[in-house]
Amino acid sequence: MMIIVHRMMRFRSFLTLVLLTACCVGQLSAFASGPPQAKDAATYPAVDIHQEEHVAIAAEPYNTEEKTKIFRVNYLDHQFLPIRIIITNNGERPISLNDVRINFISAHGDRIPAAEPDDVERRISLRDKTGATIPVGPIHLHTKPKNPNGKVEQDFSEFEYSALVVEPHTTRAGFLFYDIQGLGSAPLRGAKLMFRQVKDADGKELFYFEIPFDKYLQTQPQ
Repeated sequence: MMIIVHRMMRFRSFLTLVLLTACCVGQLSAFASGPPQAKDAATYPAVDIHQEEHVAIAAEPYNTEEKTKIFRVNYLDHQFLPIRIIITNNGERPISLNDVRINFISAHGDRIPAAEPDDVERRISLRDKTGATIPVGPIHLHTKPKNPNGKVEQDFSEFEYSALVVEPHTTRAGFLFYDIQGLGSAPLRGAKLMFRQVKDADGKELFYFEIPFDKYLQTQPQ
């Protein structure tokens, strides 16, 4: 009987190890693959197309746990929403984003600029600085505060939108991260992304771009 119990325990340990390994491999695969290659901005659901200016700008929220696996940090868990920005210039001259302002406008009119790495790290630090209390049976174990690490900086360095110029017949893409704390359980509903001070090669400001997220939500499974 003892031999059978021992074998069962060994099998369960082996099965647990296999499942953990598969989970880690899946997470590493998702991270290693990164986001899919950006397509023409006009092909995305949430997009504003300026036909006369030959420019289209799209926004794709990464608002699910599955999509955010490409990052080193779970930003949704810390109330930051990654949004992929896709800009396509189909004109014959470059456009400049050197002075661009890209704000998340909530349904109630809150104007939220893109977050900096320090903003994310500060919130992570505030939540973790006192450690956590983990119940274990009738007792509670208090864990030590987490030490800061460079994962946020790595993500911003690798994924943040950084192209200041979009050349003719070119698509550029990258992520911006927005603080959605306090916006409720459906921060995208009725919200939009606003682009101002996108300029042409002569420094003339293009008409502003406004991207409602309801267009994106309409394409998502209910």
